[in-house]
Amino acid sequence: MTSATDPRALPVSPRLIATDLDGTLLRDDKSVSDRTIAALADAEEAGIEVFFVTGRPARWMDVVSDHVHGHGLAICANGAAVVDLHAGGKVIEVRPLERDTALDVVRTLRDAAAGTSFAVETTTGIHYEPYYPPFHADPGATVAVAEKLLREEEPGSGAPVIKLLAHHPELTPDGFLTLARTAAGELASFTRSSQSALLEISGPGVSKASTLALCCAERGISADEVVAFGDMPNDVEMLTWAGTSYAMGNAHPDVVAAASGRTVANNEDGVAVVIEQILARRLEHN
Repeated sequence: MTSATDPRALPVSPRLIATDLDGTLLRDDKSVSDRTIAALADAEEAGIEVFFVTGRPARWMDVVSDHVHGHGLAICANGAAVVDLHAGGKVIEVRPLERDTALDVVRTLRDAAAGTSFAVETTTGIHYEPYYPPFHADPGATVAVAEKLLREEEPGSGAPVIKLLAHHPELTPDGFLTLARTAAGELASFTRSSQSALLEISGPGVSKASTLALCCAERGISADEVVAFGDMPNDVEMLTWAGTSYAMGNAHPDVVAAASGRTVANNEDGVAVVIEQILARRLEHN
């Protein structure tokens, strides 16, 4: 593995930068540093597209909405939604988790891990069970058992489900992820980004990587022309897919193993460090 300061790790002519937000682009206080803001703007000015690729839903994108340039698009909910930040976070593409499939996942996880509680993230908001920890309380949320939250009054009714969340109060985060993938991995895509035992569940084949690949294909951009950054297990597929990838200094061990390079931690502006070096190298070759 190469480091951010090793010129061998730097592509000469990347066309797209894909970066996770929490624990990666954002500092721990959820701010975007002045250095990072400048680096993102410089990359766009140099003709390199920037995609924010995050597990966050569209309604939590205000933290970076002022710093998106060019196309204005972001990939949210671990690849389940593409949103237009220039249009206030309007969802323009959805790769949903079908409600019947989500119900199968709920039943399977209840059997495999007693004590699991669920939340349902849709394109219009989040709803959760009574015992689910409301990490970000939403006054518009419906509180009910998952089976009721996922039931449609009639076929086709209800906003698309973009993510099912599952929390366990006792299991370790990685242990819960392994158990869920073993029990229900054929039904849906399972990942995690929280420090707690909180799983994020998407439709089969839906991930940051697969949606990013679709967005790149629309632009004629190959994986070799992409530089990606991440810190948690929900970034692993994206870092593996991208031609050049960086694990943050604060990254999960699985992320470090998946990335081709490593940069400094999010609180040290690790994404900006690499972008600055890429742009400097590009100048050297012009």
